[in-house]
Amino acid sequence: MSIRPVAALGLSISLSLSLSMASAWAQTDLPSATAEQVEPEKILVVGQRPGPGLWKVSKDDHVLWVFGTYWPLPKKMEWRSQQVETVIAQSQELLKEPGASLDFGYVRSALLLPFMIGLDKSPNGATLRDQVPADVHERWLVLRKKYLKDDDSYERKRPVFAASELFDKAMDQNGLSHGQEMRKQLVRLAEKNKLKITPTAVEMDVDSPVKAIREFKKAPMDDAACFSSTIARLETDMDAIRLRANAWAKGDIDVMRKLDYPEHESACTAAFISNAVLREQAGMDTVPHRMRAKWLAAAEKALATNKSTVAMVPMSRLLDPKGYLADLQARGYAVEQPD
Repeated sequence: MSIRPVAALGLSISLSLSLSMASAWAQTDLPSATAEQVEPEKILVVGQRPGPGLWKVSKDDHVLWVFGTYWPLPKKMEWRSQQVETVIAQSQELLKEPGASLDFGYVRSALLLPFMIGLDKSPNGATLRDQVPADVHERWLVLRKKYLKDDDSYERKRPVFAASELFDKAMDQNGLSHGQEMRKQLVRLAEKNKLKITPTAVEMDVDSPVKAIREFKKAPMDDAACFSSTIARLETDMDAIRLRANAWAKGDIDVMRKLDYPEHESACTAAFISNAVLREQAGMDTVPHRMRAKWLAAAEKALATNKSTVAMVPMSRLLDPKGYLADLQARGYAVEQPD
């Protein structure tokens, strides 16, 4: 069983909860330009594409090469970067993406499966119409008919879960994917070259998973803003979504830097932090700080230990002038952007 409440965050609450990809916790403060201010692209790129170049972090003769991951990406694009392949062949370690995980283990997860049923349903029989503004609900019905089955069962979902499913289906029908194959391919390259592969995800612990699941089902969430902003993004941002996907595929960082990054991901993250069970029992409100600190520690250790290291980091954190690389720069490391 897998429920993906905020696919844009890579956040899944199921038997294993993971937070990664282009998380809204990596707040960006980038120069703004709308899709209309950049030449529109209605067609997604296809074929073999290199993606962006690598950021270079160095001190003395030790180097950390940082690859900016992103989603959504064109489905028909095949990622291949000769620069990345060359760097990996010369490196000793791969740092995986920052994130957070709540993993109960295989046996325990199987025992928990029955308790997961209904996890995405609104408590007390509430419907979407009861929880979101009337005009937003009407706009939801239009998009639901376009991208989902015209089925009233969606009306019983919590707004954040309904929004996530709608966004996933909209990306799929518009020829976009989560970009997981690209990430897997990078890991396979590291394995082929016998690199040490280091997870950087933060572990979240829950003392009593069954109790937590039961309480989560009952606990309220402030997720109307997540729902509303997701609807607005699908209505207004599709051209820019295509532009960003194509720009990443072509390695055009300037275009990615110029485009607005909508706040719907932040609103959906806030929705989960508003849930008392996730906040108090899983420490979700502290996860952003812990993610950043753990990745930074792993990066500094790799820079001290290895001549060459490769790291995967969401593009938003690389483009953010106050992002992860700013921390390294403040600690005396040289940071060079790709050409």
